[in-house]
Amino acid sequence: MEKKTKLFGSETAKGGFRNEDDVIEKFNNWKNDQVAQDWLIAMGYVIEEIEYVKAIKVGGNFKTDVQVQVTIKLKEAIDAENLSVKLVSNSQGFNQIDKREISKYVEMWNIPNDIELILKLFTGKTEPQKKKGLKDSRRMLLIEMSKGDQDKLIKFFNKNKILVISDILKGRDKFAADWMLVILKKDSDSYEWALKDINTVMNLFGQGDVRITKQGGLKIGQIGMQRKGGDAGRESAKMLQFKINPAQLFNLKHG
Repeated sequence: MEKKTKLFGSETAKGGFRNEDDVIEKFNNWKNDQVAQDWLIAMGYVIEEIEYVKAIKVGGNFKTDVQVQVTIKLKEAIDAENLSVKLVSNSQGFNQIDKREISKYVEMWNIPNDIELILKLFTGKTEPQKKKGLKDSRRMLLIEMSKGDQDKLIKFFNKNKILVISDILKGRDKFAADWMLVILKKDSDSYEWALKDINTVMNLFGQGDVRITKQGGLKIGQIGMQRKGGDAGRESAKMLQFKINPAQLFNLKHG
């Protein structure tokens, strides 16, 4: 049985944590694992009423990393809980939560042509005509664009804020996430965790306006939008990506 101490909005426990397989292993050993029992309780289950728990890894490009199937005594149906798992080692670090070609976002959010062009200039998918005075001649930061274009972009993401946040955090397919489990590794032998339902998560990361940052990116509440970059300059560097700091979940009160 693992020792735990209550913290504000989180739990801390002894033991190492390597990857999602450890989450699966804990759930599958729920009868003997106190942390797994705490997770099940956080999801609204009464331990004495549970007959069987099976956790599996969800492969592919879904928001859900681990699905937990729970069988309740005297109940024929099986509950399925979809968890988005974030393993972090730095409370100030940022995790990518969504990354796609701009064309995919155009389809998902019905992005009009003028906004699509702004995003393509931002990522370098379309090279700017006027390169003088740009920090990088291959692309334009949002602060390097006209005030009119900046306002158009902000207006679009303000209008579609709920849809955007839902798509990049929860998803809309059969493996849409129900929960986010954040595990913050403290050292090789201890970690903290926070488990919140996806609506609470979306409310948290949606707090704040849509705004252009001093660095020339976009913030949608607590979610950052930027050019992917890296990849040795390959075409994939021109994808759009969204990031959050998952450790913000620890700022929420427990329960």
